[in-house]
Amino acid sequence: MEKKLPVGIQAFEKLRTDGFLYVDKTEYIYRFAKNNVPYFLSRPRRFGKSLLLSAMQCYWEGRKDLFGGLAIEKLEEANAGTDAWKWYPVFLFDFNCASYAEEGELESVLDNQLNNLERVYGRRNENAIKPNVRFQNLLQMAFEQTGSRVVVLVDEYDKPLLDAVDNKELQDHNRSVLKGFFSTLKSFDNFIHFIFITGVTKFHKVSIFSDLNQLMDISLSKQYANVCGITEEELLRYFGPWITRLAAAQEMTVDECLAKLKQTYDGYRFHPFAEGVYNPLSLLTAFANEEFGSYWFETGTPTFLLRKLKEEYFDVRRFTDRTIYAKAATLKDYTGDTMDLVPLLYQTGYLTIADFDRNRSRYTLCFPNEEVLYGFLESLLPGYVPKATVTYGLDIFTLDDYVENGQLDEIRNVLTALFAGITYTLESDPFEHYFQAVIYLVFTLLGKYVQCEMHSFKGCIDCKVVTSDFLYLFEFKRDDTANAALQQIDSKEYVLPFAADSRKLYKIGVSFDSKERKLVGWEVAE
Repeated sequence: MEKKLPVGIQAFEKLRTDGFLYVDKTEYIYRFAKNNVPYFLSRPRRFGKSLLLSAMQCYWEGRKDLFGGLAIEKLEEANAGTDAWKWYPVFLFDFNCASYAEEGELESVLDNQLNNLERVYGRRNENAIKPNVRFQNLLQMAFEQTGSRVVVLVDEYDKPLLDAVDNKELQDHNRSVLKGFFSTLKSFDNFIHFIFITGVTKFHKVSIFSDLNQLMDISLSKQYANVCGITEEELLRYFGPWITRLAAAQEMTVDECLAKLKQTYDGYRFHPFAEGVYNPLSLLTAFANEEFGSYWFETGTPTFLLRKLKEEYFDVRRFTDRTIYAKAATLKDYTGDTMDLVPLLYQTGYLTIADFDRNRSRYTLCFPNEEVLYGFLESLLPGYVPKATVTYGLDIFTLDDYVENGQLDEIRNVLTALFAGITYTLESDPFEHYFQAVIYLVFTLLGKYVQCEMHSFKGCIDCKVVTSDFLYLFEFKRDDTANAALQQIDSKEYVLPFAADSRKLYKIGVSFDSKERKLVGWEVAE
């Protein structure tokens, strides 16, 4: 019988007993268990971290019945020892279960989870109220009662910090609570057998990292690069029937469907020389709906990041021209003080590794795929042009229709209205930044037909837009004339590479007045 798609299923036991498909990652669990060192793994949200920890919990609880036919069963048989499928007391602290935007919520979550453990192992000191003291008591009692050290699993440890990112006072409070709580992991190590901690980012000033210096961070490890996410080989091995059905529903060949899946959901790389992986949530949901969609992006808009990009005048053109760089330490670590956007964009999954320069020890970052590219830029545009919505007829879909149909006057009207709606600010010269950003966002969001700043043998065309019937060459001038823009197209012979193209070609010169904050010139030549 065909397995069910595990969309939204994060409990390993439910997945294995209720007939859901499982992409076998248990070889990694075996490696973790046999190495027996404390681990930290950073991955973006909804990337399979919770399912990984749930499977670990079942393994450490000796649930051999749940692992039949999986890689770890064969590995345990081949390397059988006295500790094979041995039961350990497991403490799983899951911080996914709440929003931490209000003070006291973190303490409430810790209290509830400690209460659950105390129902099993008891409460040594009824007057103990501090979470770290209760945690310490529980470790001792579990060891005394069972004769086994405790396995500690922590899921999304940093959610209480990320949820409070706009409230420094609350974030500092939550950080202080977590620092005290996790300091137990070092001081009571004698009662702990194994530690595995997951999160999105790495806050230095939480004692997991400042005190527990033996914690092995595998976030950028090639050996564990594919522990979360779905590889190309796994896609083909596990999802054949669903690929076929999706292709049929979309009236594609299987090869066309695979290419579209790769273009839309693949591309996450967690080591510069490791294979890329697909976003599991988006992939599973696309198969379930038999539709391509922005499923991962729609689960959470990065409001804070979008606002910071705009406030800091970040040059958004860097997103696709591959000029965002970072050192390994930058990608792995985040202090929470500088609010550096690059590591957060990487760790939260909006950027991924594109390349690595060994000589400079420098990573190049880019968008992983089209789902993130278009979802992120669509969310970013209203921050620059608040009226860029369907309601005002100034959306990308409307502009795309005009471009497809060669409606030059309507294209001019949309661009005029967009630039008239640029956010006003008292900064000395914000228009230059917004002018460049809006041009980039608008034309990039038109999709695969657009190439901004295309190099020719004599210069750089500001923007080339191609449809099935038309080819547009745009040259933009700020505080100059539209005629000067047209003259540059001619003098630089930008049309020469398209001499044999049968489509109708338009040369369009556009000028903007930064003082008036509007499009003031528009000239077209064929």
